[in-house]
Amino acid sequence: MTAQDKIKDTVTTNDVVLFMKGTKSMPQCGFSSRVAGVLNFMGVEFADVNVLADDDIRQGIKDYSDWPTIPQLYVKGEFVGGCDIITEMTLSGELDTLFSESGVAYDKDAAEKIREANS
Repeated sequence: MTAQDKIKDTVTTNDVVLFMKGTKSMPQCGFSSRVAGVLNFMGVEFADVNVLADDDIRQGIKDYSDWPTIPQLYVKGEFVGGCDIITEMTLSGELDTLFSESGVAYDKDAAEKIREANS
């Protein structure tokens, strides 16, 4: 199975996937930590893929999405964005809308707390 096949399989068999440096319980960079922290705080169940553990996946995900940076968030097989985009979507409420429309469970009160803390 090629890296592209593994990536496609991962993003299509999990509702929410975060390709990141490190893991959701031990992020290895600030950007990955921020996105994983938002998802964890909001109670979103997500698969984490540590790109540092596999160079083929690390480069492969950049090719797959045509996006040069990590982390990368996928919801229902669709690329959503990296750290800056996820931060903006969280603060604007767009991430709530995406999760609601995609049938992804999340804690609405936690999402509001994030917005309140950053207003």
